[in-house]
Amino acid sequence: MTQQQVVPVLEIGGTHVTAALVDLASHGVLAEHRGHPDAHGSADALLSGWIETARLLGDVDGDWVVAMPGPFDYDAGIGRFRDVGKFDSLDGVDVGAALRDALGADVRFVNDADAYGLGEWFAGAGEGSSRAVVLTLGTGLGSAFVADGAPVSSGDSVPIDGEIHFEELRGLPIEDVVSRRALMAAGLAATGVERDVHELAIAAREGESAAASVLAAGFAAVGEVIRPWLDRFDAEVLVIGGSMSRSWDLVEPAVLAGLDGWGGRLERAALGDTAPLLGAAWFGRGSRMV
Repeated sequence: MTQQQVVPVLEIGGTHVTAALVDLASHGVLAEHRGHPDAHGSADALLSGWIETARLLGDVDGDWVVAMPGPFDYDAGIGRFRDVGKFDSLDGVDVGAALRDALGADVRFVNDADAYGLGEWFAGAGEGSSRAVVLTLGTGLGSAFVADGAPVSSGDSVPIDGEIHFEELRGLPIEDVVSRRALMAAGLAATGVERDVHELAIAAREGESAAASVLAAGFAAVGEVIRPWLDRFDAEVLVIGGSMSRSWDLVEPAVLAGLDGWGGRLERAALGDTAPLLGAAWFGRGSRMV
């Protein structure tokens, strides 16, 4: 099979869609356009928004890769968005057929968290490793387990579907311990003031001990919940990205405390919004789910 070096990619999120031409040889994005379809819109409106954004790239060669959040049937290209708060109109819709017809090319799908993880493994903070675990800290806790350039989503070495958010810590779902809503709730309980996570980070840096304790406990929980899976997966590097990683001065020491002497490398994600674009392109060059 001939491998594409320039790959057209759609990266779909809850508030945006990005169309990009990715050059695998240079690890670069040659062209990029972004749209903002309403995630609560009709199936026709959503698909039209994605297709219109893709067409902004003009005539492109090769197969497309689409990074898509779950729940989604990635092999069949069919939406499974039922009662998840976004894309509900696409539940049961053959998204793959609609995109193939409109774009006149084959289309492959990859989970958005896996695309992010592949990007960081391929060209970011995990570059040069064989086995990497990539987490995103933001609204929730996302994860990707990457082995030799392929996302791993099954087997005894990874959580269910390769998604750490299914795990529990001390009897609580992990996202009840560390997520935007969890940290905001803990901050309110500890300080009596409702603040977003970045505001808690500012307060912690300014010497507010209660805010610092809330964040330290939350970020340490990340290390605790992922530690056994790092061992099972034989990971060489743990990469952490997402909006909360911007507070790396607070994240790094707390996660290291939670990792409790784990022997691998802890790295801050390097690529930002480019990671899922590069990762989707890498997936499209011939990698397969395992």
